[in-house]
Amino acid sequence: MARPKIGLALSSGGARGMAHLGVVKVLKEAGIDVQYVAGSSMGSVVSVMLANRLDLDLCEKLVSGLRVKHWLDLTVPKMGLVMGEKVQELIRLLAHRKRIEELPIPARIVATDLVKGEPVVFKEGPIDVAVRASIAIPGIFEPVRLGDQILVDGGVIDRIPVSVVREMGADFVIAVDVIPRVNKAKIKNIFDVIAQTLVIMEKEITSQRWPMADFLIHPDVADISPTAFNRMDECVKRGEMEARKVLPQLLALIENWQGEKSRDELESV
Repeated sequence: MARPKIGLALSSGGARGMAHLGVVKVLKEAGIDVQYVAGSSMGSVVSVMLANRLDLDLCEKLVSGLRVKHWLDLTVPKMGLVMGEKVQELIRLLAHRKRIEELPIPARIVATDLVKGEPVVFKEGPIDVAVRASIAIPGIFEPVRLGDQILVDGGVIDRIPVSVVREMGADFVIAVDVIPRVNKAKIKNIFDVIAQTLVIMEKEITSQRWPMADFLIHPDVADISPTAFNRMDECVKRGEMEARKVLPQLLALIENWQGEKSRDELESV
């Protein structure tokens, strides 16, 4: 029986997005060969970790030791509160200064063009620039200017880039969504207000045009704020726990995959 080409779509979600790393670790341990990956916002960061074949245990240690001072560079507000130069340098190091087209696993990074109100899917070019654009939460990070484009967080327009992974050639798409159905995290400051407003908008957009994945993994991080970057190591553990819980079902679906017939049956449910 033919094996499907597997793609992975990783959602936006701020600090909660580090749950993606836990999921990816479990998929790798289970021998699930991800051949395509796309991410929005924090999902783009983990997409690069996977696509660049980094040691995921070392990535987890890096996340655990990361402090706000390592990436936060506040500026006099013009178009954002954070310049983003420190975080871009971190991404550059994770990516080994590569371009997207040089990654061992094909990857796509999704941002949003504020001028045209359209998604921008990076297929080539410097990884640090693409990811920096994809994580630019409006109002928090300064947008990225590329030519006539003003680029912000990919989650604004494509929170879970399932369609992007399908277009890359994936037969079977695993989506990971870290946006909780019900928010349980406290809203304490301006960063939380902006982040939670964006979450509500993203959920509404996705509910109107939910891109059908073949399998959805939804880690429970509802009690963790999208701006709780001091809890990213906990998010990794939550992603790992959820992935282990649903792994038998996922493996069975991949094993019994029958091409378009499987997807038609899923969509008819």
